[in-house]
Amino acid sequence: MAVSHAQDFPPKRPVTMVVGFAAGGSADIAARVIAKKLSENIGQNVIVDNKPGAGGNLAHGQVANGPADGSMLLFGSIGPLTISPHLMKLRYDPLKDLAPITMGVVFPNVLVVPAGTGIKTLADYVAKAKREPGKLDFASTGPGSASHLAGELLNDVAHINTVHIPYKGGAPALQDVLGGRVASFYAAPPTALPHIESGKLIPLATTGLTRPAYLPNVPTVAESYPGFNATNWYAFLAPAKTPQALLDRWNLELVKALNAPEVYDNLLKHGQTAAPGKREELGKFIAEEYTKWGRIIQDRKITIE
Repeated sequence: MAVSHAQDFPPKRPVTMVVGFAAGGSADIAARVIAKKLSENIGQNVIVDNKPGAGGNLAHGQVANGPADGSMLLFGSIGPLTISPHLMKLRYDPLKDLAPITMGVVFPNVLVVPAGTGIKTLADYVAKAKREPGKLDFASTGPGSASHLAGELLNDVAHINTVHIPYKGGAPALQDVLGGRVASFYAAPPTALPHIESGKLIPLATTGLTRPAYLPNVPTVAESYPGFNATNWYAFLAPAKTPQALLDRWNLELVKALNAPEVYDNLLKHGQTAAPGKREELGKFIAEEYTKWGRIIQDRKITIE
């Protein structure tokens, strides 16, 4: 069977790459860059299908129950795959109903504060939070989002109590930080960089394990709190019943597209790093993230209203 399935490539029906967020956001930008190269390589149009709703869970559920013939790819994200299952009842099991193909892109958040507050370093921020427990707040792109959990993880490791202020996306959160209505924000680099360069926002730290190339002078949280890692990532998955041969072929094609220099450079311009790898590596990584965020959610008694 595997041989005949492998020959059905590219799939006979149009290929869709389902993205759980609206057009113009970081996920959509990355998906379109990758889909364009993928289309060129396989000689068939790969259509990016934006399905925003329920923090990305709508799209993930659609793919989990979608056709398993290789025609539907999910550009999956950290929230619906590893955070949401601990916070709400879902119509799919991300560990059972979706098959990993390859990591797509990774990027840290950057903890920013408005200029003029006197906070210039992560140490300043933590010291203020300890002096005034419960008074320092941080914005996120929504309850259970990567930016929310980054703040909760810092609360956990630094033994502070900053207050979470959820927003319906990065744009309104950023506006309120710039306006001084909220003290800080774990922002996506593409949206924060222009304001960092203009001096309106002060970057305190990035949330990955290493400093990104576009913010080489900004320390990581991990430099102060070893092991801290709250990286954003988007990965490729397919319905779990997709034949192994097709999953392997998609891994081959996606890794090839992600390794193309023009794709790598284009993603980097948008503050994202291509990170292709093996299917089993992605499966292991998702399971580890699932466990890590589940522990943080339980320990800090996080719920979503």
